[in-house]
Formats: sequence, C-alpha cells, structure tokens
Amino acid sequence: MAQSNIESLLGAQAEYLLNHNCTTIHKDMIHAPGNDFVDRIFAQTNRNPQVLRSLQALYGHGRLANTGYLSILPVDQGIEHSAGASFAPNPIYFDSENIIKLAIEGGCNAVASTYGVLAMHARKYAHKIPFIVKINHNEFLTYPNKFDQIMFGSVEDAWNLGAVAVGATIYFGSPESSRQIVEVAQAFERAHELGMATILWCYTRSEGFKVDGVDYHASADLTAQANHLGVTIQADIIKQKLPTNNGGYLATKHGKTSSKVYSDLTTDHPIDLTRYQVANCYMGRAGLINSGGESKGKGDIEEAVFTAVVNKRAGGSGLILGRKAFQKPVKEGVELLNSVQEVYLDNSITLA
Repeated sequence: MAQSNIESLLGAQAEYLLNHNCTTIHKDMIHAPGNDFVDRIFAQTNRNPQVLRSLQALYGHGRLANTGYLSILPVDQGIEHSAGASFAPNPIYFDSENIIKLAIEGGCNAVASTYGVLAMHARKYAHKIPFIVKINHNEFLTYPNKFDQIMFGSVEDAWNLGAVAVGATIYFGSPESSRQIVEVAQAFERAHELGMATILWCYTRSEGFKVDGVDYHASADLTAQANHLGVTIQADIIKQKLPTNNGGYLATKHGKTSSKVYSDLTTDHPIDLTRYQVANCYMGRAGLINSGGESKGKGDIEEAVFTAVVNKRAGGSGLILGRKAFQKPVKEGVELLNSVQEVYLDNSITLA
C-alpha cells in the first residue's frame, strides 16, 4: 500500500496525523521498535535465553518479520462475547482451524486464541505460526452476567501445545483485580521460567470510571497507569485500547496524579495521548500494541489504518486486531490485515 493509499484511507485526518509533531514526550526518549528490538531491549533483562528465542519467534514471523512491529490475530471472543455473537457474522470460524488459517494467510506474526482452539490444531500448526495461548477469560454465560477473569488452564499446558507466549487479561479497577494481579503475576513468572513470552491485556473496569455521563475506561491517564502495572508484573508486551479521552483521575477524584500529566505530558491529539501510554510501558521497552476494536462493517479498514498510524507514530509496536478481520469474508479480512501491516512497512511514517 503506497502512502497515497494510506492518506486516502485517512481522508480529512491525513495531514492531522501524518504531519503531527509531538512536543510533549519527545521521540528521542522513546525506545522505538526496530529490527534489533529483542537484542537491544530484552537481551539486557532477566529473561532467559528461551524467552529471548520465543520473543524473536514473535518478532521474526509474518509480513512484519524483523521490523520490530507486530500484527497479531486475536480470537478469544468465543468466550468473552459468546460464540454466537462472535461467529454468526461469518460461521466458518465456528471451525477453529479457520482462525489459524486466517492468521497465516493474513501474514500475521502470531495467532492468539483459547486453549481449546490452539490445542485442537497444535500438531498441525504450532511449528508454522507462533501460538499465543490466552489463559484467562471473562466467562459470559452465568446469569446475571458478571465481569471477572478466571483461569481456564495451566501455563504448563500452553507450553506443552507449543505456544511461544501466553496472554492474560486483568480488569484493573475492578473488585477482583487484586486476585487477578496475583494470579497473572504468578502465571507470567512460570511462563518465563518455561521460556515463553508474556502479553497482558491491560483493561480498566469499574462503574466508578463513568462520571457525569462520560466514560473514562479508555482515558489516557487511567489506561496508562494500567500499562504501568502490567509492565511491573513483567509483561513483555502490553495490549491496550487506543485512548479516546483523558482526565479519568481528575473526574473520579481517586488515586493520585499530577497536573503536569495534563499540562506538559499530553494534549488532546490522539498521538500524544497514545505516547503517554507508551511512556508508561517503560518508554517503549515493553511493546505497546493497541486493539482493533469491534467490527462496525463499513469504515472498518479506515478505522484500523487510523489506529495503526496513531500507534506507530506514538512509538507503539503494532496492532492486535480480530473482529474487524474474522467477521468478514476471508478475502476482505486478509485485505484489512494487510492494510494495517502496510502502515508499519511504510518507512515514511515515522515517530512523531
């Protein structure tokens, strides 16, 4: 995809995004992705050689191989959102093999899914594309619905089926978050011992994060603090929603913040808001991948390219995009994944 096509997909926002200069947290402070990312960053850490090999397997696969960027297909929505809600738009994905096939055909670095999906096809595909096993989920069948992340299996099982990484979610801010932090920290420690990389879905969840009709679950300051907690328990890669606003701490009047977060370190520009998320991943030492969000049909590819440009220019490490791809016919899903990848392959799109 030439930059002219990216500009076309960005439409009226092209100049606003592609020519933005970040004056909050300077780009020289960011540990930017690159082909030497594992050597430059992770080889200096306590990660053992097996973890380094797993990380290199992630960063060295697919169309973005050895760029320092990641394009991951995540399909755990069969549990998180119900199989019917997730796969009815394209029923071929009730067959778990098609999830892995889409990741391969789409040129992804890895496929992230449940124990069941990846275990069902481990012998056929574990050596063909890196597996990321999502080890906990929000079980969404209990009535009334509850929102909690519970473990669905063991780290050892993930290792046995050939996974190079495990993924988990913590609902930071929820009543259950203290238990989840302990569970996931212990699981990540064990995963590192076995030589697997770790990816944390750092989501906020609290009714208190909605104030006067404004939802701050995706505010830059609250999500950034979730990121900082995630890297504290040694997540190698952080998955986070793109920030949609700011001032969550100011609205909820809980916890602690600084006025400089809002006056000096952020503006209302989406790249600057996302730069603050990157800063809370140890200035990019742990890669920030933003989520692709739900599929809305029309406008999905434009929204995905927008997110990719914001993430890349902010100093992020890629996108983890699922529903926008698998809820479409395969050809369209592949096209969307490839369009996102083209943003990261375009050397003219640089750090802001």
